[in-house]
Amino acid sequence: MARGPQDLAALPHGVLLVDKAPERTSHDVVARVRWLLGTKKVGHAGTLDPMATGLLILGVGQGTRLLTHLVGLDKTYTATIRLGRATTTDDREGEEIGELVPAAGLAPDRIEESLDALRGEIQQVPSTVSAIKVDGKRAYARARAGEDVTLSARPVTISDLTVLALREADPFLDLDVTVTCSSGTYVRALARDLGAALGVGGHLTALRRTRVGPFAVQDAVHVPARGEGDDVELPLRGLGETAARVMPTVRLDEESSTALGQGKRVSAPMRSDGPDGGVLAALDPQGRLVAVVETEGERLRPVLVVPPEARS
Repeated sequence: MARGPQDLAALPHGVLLVDKAPERTSHDVVARVRWLLGTKKVGHAGTLDPMATGLLILGVGQGTRLLTHLVGLDKTYTATIRLGRATTTDDREGEEIGELVPAAGLAPDRIEESLDALRGEIQQVPSTVSAIKVDGKRAYARARAGEDVTLSARPVTISDLTVLALREADPFLDLDVTVTCSSGTYVRALARDLGAALGVGGHLTALRRTRVGPFAVQDAVHVPARGEGDDVELPLRGLGETAARVMPTVRLDEESSTALGQGKRVSAPMRSDGPDGGVLAALDPQGRLVAVVETEGERLRPVLVVPPEARS
């Protein structure tokens, strides 16, 4: 049965920033938030591996419709790369492959030279156990079923790859790094490729996502697992506030807000910010998100309309 306006108004709507704990899947967090907020409509803007921690962006209610504008944002991570052995998953959770090659004595300038080849616009082969679909089936499912999975290289951009510390853990060498990269980059593939370039093998032992676009993990909240307590505040960010941080905005008067909310095209007022082209966030006089729009000459055409009772 379809929900009426009062039902929609009673549900939560917005965006939630979560600091994911280790050894929890992104699906676990989504399911827990659904239960805590009492709503089924919760999604995420890009998963984190179970071993990883850090920023996970969730859309709640009408906020799920904004996720498509968040998944492509650049991301920043801190990570630890262990040189000296490769694994089947390119991280610590996989089985060791190949022989142990002592890496503790590697010269820093040689490491830096190999890192430099991984910076900028590169072609990266995703990890075999990634969620990329191959003929309709996830690569990790094919790999775990014993199939020989070959993935094609794809362009990614590594805008920053900086070594924060080098630590010998004989016979291994651990590199603490920070990585800023385009969406679709596999940080564990960077560890794999660095190890391969140095001839010693490499994998990831720690990964933390600290930023997605303009959103920082410092502003995120911990979501308790089952058994850790249910009395927790989950502050949702408004749709207007969130949209205004990831796309240019236009401010509408009440008359245009009403018309646009009904799916009609309206005259385009002077833009609030941002370059020409692409989508815009149309906000009402209270700063609430009315719609995501595209320009058609002197008109605004809605591509996503938020019902009045769900605006925030």
